[in-house]
Amino acid sequence: MEKFLQTLIDALAVGSLYALIALGYTMVYGILKFINFAHSDVFVLGAWTSFLVAVAAGWGDPQASAGAGREWVAWVLWAATIAAAVIAAFEYAAWKRRHPTDAFSLNRTRLAGSLVLVAAWGWAALGLAKMAGVVKAWGDNGLFSGLLILLCAMATCGLVGFVLERLAYKPLRKAPRLNVLITAIGVSLLLQNLGQLQAMFGTRPQRMPTLLPTDAPLATIANVKIMPVDVIGAATAVALMFLLDFLVHRTKFGRSMRAVSFNPTTASLMGIPVDRVISVTFVIGASLAAAAGFLYGQKYPGLNQTAAAVWVLLGLKAFVAAVVGGIGNIRGAMLGGVLIGLLEFFGAAYVSAAMRDVYVFSLLIVVLLVRPSGILGRPMVEKV
Repeated sequence: MEKFLQTLIDALAVGSLYALIALGYTMVYGILKFINFAHSDVFVLGAWTSFLVAVAAGWGDPQASAGAGREWVAWVLWAATIAAAVIAAFEYAAWKRRHPTDAFSLNRTRLAGSLVLVAAWGWAALGLAKMAGVVKAWGDNGLFSGLLILLCAMATCGLVGFVLERLAYKPLRKAPRLNVLITAIGVSLLLQNLGQLQAMFGTRPQRMPTLLPTDAPLATIANVKIMPVDVIGAATAVALMFLLDFLVHRTKFGRSMRAVSFNPTTASLMGIPVDRVISVTFVIGASLAAAAGFLYGQKYPGLNQTAAAVWVLLGLKAFVAAVVGGIGNIRGAMLGGVLIGLLEFFGAAYVSAAMRDVYVFSLLIVVLLVRPSGILGRPMVEKV
């Protein structure tokens, strides 16, 4: 009984993280019908960003070599701010020459509006990082600092997702899917190799500071200690997943997302801002991946370099979770993540730990043979 309960707790904790990562895969596929293979690297970015912000706030080892990655951030933000102001002034002057009586709006600009958004977004993320340091100086035990660091990681990865969509994927929106797939693989390799630079995260493994309470268990059942890090991590993951489900199925913007998923051309004719919906989809998926990265760092504090095989394997398992649950289906991603976690941990505990990865990918093969659309997915019907 003790072994069973411990395995169940670990499986649910890690399975909820798989589900968070899988949501990013399934959302992008549901709208654009392509697999964003760079999504797993955004998850890694979330984990390492959480580490950098935690070290900068005063947690962990202040002499960590990866801390050098924060020195150039302010310079980049200032450059983006100045560029946004200059380009906005030029586009304002051009607009007034063409439309002297109409009001000017950044939404009507091609570049200035995006630069202003990126600059403001970046400063907001940096402000969250500074607030984490202030809270730590006030004597926080780690819980409030952890919340701010989580929000900072989500904001940073959301910004990265927005920039990647605008620069890498938007120009290829009408290109063949193979071109987009190759671009996604290229973006993945770019993020992996940039992360190994000393100015970013470096190549040395680091230990994530402990921000969630670990000193005493919340409860003990059959000699199994239920630790706060497991409960908080799983509860955060479940809360974020339910918020996303509410957004997609119960709000006006969610209806816009589903309309774009069904037919982008028809949605644009109905007045839905397709570009904005797609950008927000990338931002939400990247933010959820960042949350999973932060929670994973609290569960397993050892952080390997960004190109390590362990990160690649985690991304593949999350992708398997999305396919098993029904890629394109949000609730299917939740179900797939939990199933993958249960299969992996129970298989490792009761059959063979050396074959834990074999169980996951065997399930993928079985699902593709028996139900190719996934457990909750619907077969695509094309009329000819």
